[in-house]
Amino acid sequence: MTPRRSRALLLLIVVAGVALLVAAGLQNTLTFYRSPSEVAGHMSAHERVRLGGEVVPGSLRTEGGLTRFRIGDGTTEIAVEQVADLPGTLREGQEAVVEGALDAEGVFRSDTVMAKHGNEYRPAEAGGQDSR
Repeated sequence: MTPRRSRALLLLIVVAGVALLVAAGLQNTLTFYRSPSEVAGHMSAHERVRLGGEVVPGSLRTEGGLTRFRIGDGTTEIAVEQVADLPGTLREGQEAVVEGALDAEGVFRSDTVMAKHGNEYRPAEAGGQDSR
């Protein structure tokens, strides 16, 4: 093999290796969130992930700065605990995405909650507006 072909082959191998590393690195970031079925039993403790699903009706409880609720996807439910403030749009029966990690007991410790809401705009009540 000539030196020119050797360098071309080496360059091709390096480019292919870099492409594989980039693809593997992007695999987890391309998914905005994972469902409870994907997370349950498939994630190691303390691995950060976004978890998305429906806030299970009857599960939303706040006790002294700690909020507990369950997120489900119709098949699996995961308990979530959140210490920080919650968005005002978080409601039972609505979709939400939480960021955090599972602990050793299988409870999802969240530090960020994003609540999905409808696309319908509702103007403020007439009594609450400034009458300038």
